[in-house]
Amino acid sequence: MTRQDPASTIYFKLSIDDDDLGFFQECEGLGSQVEIEQRVDGGNNGFVYQLPTRITFSNIRLTRPVTPKSGAVAKWISSIQTGIDRPTAQIVAMRADGSEVARWGLLDVLPVSWQGPSLSPNNPAVAMETLEIAHHGFTDTESDEDD
Repeated sequence: MTRQDPASTIYFKLSIDDDDLGFFQECEGLGSQVEIEQRVDGGNNGFVYQLPTRITFSNIRLTRPVTPKSGAVAKWISSIQTGIDRPTAQIVAMRADGSEVARWGLLDVLPVSWQGPSLSPNNPAVAMETLEIAHHGFTDTESDEDD
């Protein structure tokens, strides 16, 4: 088996249920935090119980140059005007050759914000967009490839 460099260029594929929203260059915010409550035991001064209470999940920000798939993002965001449907999502980290590095499944996904490009003839930079999504946790996912 050939090992591939995990530090090679990575891009991220986003799909909402079965809808492909395309590839993104940056993905920030994949994370969670377990809140801990401390309880002391009377008479036991050398020990404090660390009890988990709730888990919170940070919002995820995905950034890319504007592509034809940008319309699919706008369509998904517009769909919440007629009622909130909280689908599942998949974010797949991929190498330039298309091989999968890692996969995250997300529960109850909701678009939080979309920032479109600043379009100006005075600014020759690439037109970028950023999508921010919220979720209620991770699902169990299996990679298509073994380590």
